[in-house]
Amino acid sequence: MPSEKNLKKSLSNSLIWNFDNSYLKLPQTLFVRQTPTPVADPKLVIFNDALAKGLGLNTEGVSADRWAETLGGNEIPSGAEPIAQAYCGHQFGGFAMLGDGRALLLGEHVTPDGSRWDIQLKGSGQTPFSRRGDGRAALGPMLREYIISEAMFALGIPTTRSLAVVVTGELVYRETAQKGAVLTRIAASHIRVGTFEYLRARKDLSTLKALADYTLQRHFSERVGEPAPYSALLEAVVERQAALIARWMAVGFVHGVMNTDNVSIAGETIDYGPCAFMDTYDPDTVFSSIDRDGRYAFGHQPAIGGWNLARLAEALLPLLDEQESRAIEIAQEVLGKYPQRFEHHWLSEMSAKLGIQANQEGDRVLVQEWLDLLATHKMDFTNAFRMLSSDLPQDQAAVSTGAFADWHLRWTARLGQQAGAVDAAREMMRQKNPVFIPRNHRVEEALRAADEDGNYKPIEELLRVLASPFQDDPVWVAYKNPPGPEFRDYQTFCGT
Repeated sequence: MPSEKNLKKSLSNSLIWNFDNSYLKLPQTLFVRQTPTPVADPKLVIFNDALAKGLGLNTEGVSADRWAETLGGNEIPSGAEPIAQAYCGHQFGGFAMLGDGRALLLGEHVTPDGSRWDIQLKGSGQTPFSRRGDGRAALGPMLREYIISEAMFALGIPTTRSLAVVVTGELVYRETAQKGAVLTRIAASHIRVGTFEYLRARKDLSTLKALADYTLQRHFSERVGEPAPYSALLEAVVERQAALIARWMAVGFVHGVMNTDNVSIAGETIDYGPCAFMDTYDPDTVFSSIDRDGRYAFGHQPAIGGWNLARLAEALLPLLDEQESRAIEIAQEVLGKYPQRFEHHWLSEMSAKLGIQANQEGDRVLVQEWLDLLATHKMDFTNAFRMLSSDLPQDQAAVSTGAFADWHLRWTARLGQQAGAVDAAREMMRQKNPVFIPRNHRVEEALRAADEDGNYKPIEELLRVLASPFQDDPVWVAYKNPPGPEFRDYQTFCGT
């Protein structure tokens, strides 16, 4: 009969992880080898079976206990080589030396179709980068990241994803004692703007070049071999960030902490700390309790995106040209494309939400006037757009009278210029305007039930609703409702 140790190893192998850890071929300046700190009593409380299957993991015959041992950090999967990654970050504009203080990258799992995904444990214990922190994570913030990241995926927005949450059987101490948990995060990679800043700050130009080459090959292989590869890298990141932030703006998403260490080079939304979705439309919306000056307010996100890209350009200067003056010119030329690229993506996203198939002169004004009406009349962002998609007379009456009448006439006239006119436009709009978003009050209700009562049914139901955000199912009508006035001053917290 096999020993318990051998049994664990055998069952771990049956998960069919396929690790190929290419990041470890880079200079060790970029990481520290570190094993997770074991936890007392790991229990799997939520698991993303669809994602597991998409990753090519064999879930058959693998018990929840086995998943908990692995994803709680008590057992290292076969082929994994855990590391804490080094990076820097401009946090609220101030530079800081950082690194994975409570997360470990197990490795890169390669799926049957050849896709490569980072498998990271968040809340896995102290590392050399913990900066006096405990290296742990509380249950509420880990469940929050699971919910919001999976909602973003269903909305079609590039994002890291969540495979599982494991409770540790231990307490972590923040303002109060809270249940500990570990989140398994899946990402195209964890290379950040701050990763490049880290090497520039260390004046390690050989490793900076190696990282840039690696990033090009891993994320922008179509641009490998270009005569100016590093300006091509910067240009590619500019394009992805412009498209990503435009998509955030189109669904009312407020990231909340757009520090450079939270900007993924791959163009994914990463780090769901104090994030939230806007209810009433207001460009000055801020949820994060620590963003006292509104640096990362909803309406500031496009400009902050440009600011963060400028920090990447500064880090890449030595690679852009040997002459610093020429390198600065190259960087400025590439960065100068960001406002235009963001405007292009933003107008495309917002026009589609209004049923406009191809932009023409005047559409920008039409979109902005609609947003101004929403702001003036304090309308719910998500519901107002979805209402325009409706062909119900009572819904249309709400926006075809009073202050909205003139705009509504011009909008319907604009749609009348297109093939299929208003009916075709509304069908298009129903594919772009969600019915359901992670409403803040619903998220908080579900988190409270799980954290305080150990009841995960509200989270499971919320996830079912959010998995089909564009499908107007009357069964879930309550999930469409915005919160009451008690949520007017709602705040979010980073969870560290």
